[in-house]
Amino acid sequence: MTESKTDPRFLRTRKLIMDSFIELSSKKEFKDITIKDITTAATINRATFYYHFEDKYDLLEKALSEVFLINLKSEGVEDELNEETIVRMFLAVTNFQASLSNRCHRGYESTIAAIIKEQLEVMFSRMLYKQHKTDQNEALRITAVILSSGLYGASQDWLRNSSGMAPEDYIKLAIPYILK
Repeated sequence: MTESKTDPRFLRTRKLIMDSFIELSSKKEFKDITIKDITTAATINRATFYYHFEDKYDLLEKALSEVFLINLKSEGVEDELNEETIVRMFLAVTNFQASLSNRCHRGYESTIAAIIKEQLEVMFSRMLYKQHKTDQNEALRITAVILSSGLYGASQDWLRNSSGMAPEDYIKLAIPYILK
C-alpha cells in the first residue's frame, strides 16, 4: 500500500528526516554528512530515506525551502503588497541568512539563493495577482521576478555593507522609492 503525501505518518517521517538533517548540519559540514548519518539520527532505514528524498541535495533544497517558508510565516507576511509586507519579507530573508551562517553551508550559496528567490517570487506573484485583476499575467510574473531578485540582492548588500544598521532600517530607506 502506498502512503499518501498527506498521510500523517508520511508527514511525521519526512519532518523527522528534515529535523535530523538540520540538527546534523549544525554539527558537521554538509559535504561531510552522509545518508547513513541522516538515517541513523532519524532512526529510519535507507529505503525510507529514498522514499522521501532523491539524495542529500534534494533533502537540502526541501529542508531550506521549508525553513524559509516558516521564517516568512513567523514574520507575519500578509497577502497585500505594501511597505509593512516588504519590511517583513526582508526581515525573514535576513533572519534566514543569519541562521544559515551559523550552520556552515559554504559552497551552497547558489542553492540557497535560488530557494530564497523562488519562494519570494511565489509570494510576490500571489500578492500581485490578488491586487491587480488583469490579463497581463506575464507582466505580473516579471514584476514578481524583479521584486524577488531585488529583495534578495538587497539582503546580500545588507549582509556585506550594513555597518551595524538594523535590517528594517536598511530596507525602509529604499521603500519610498520602490513604492513610487
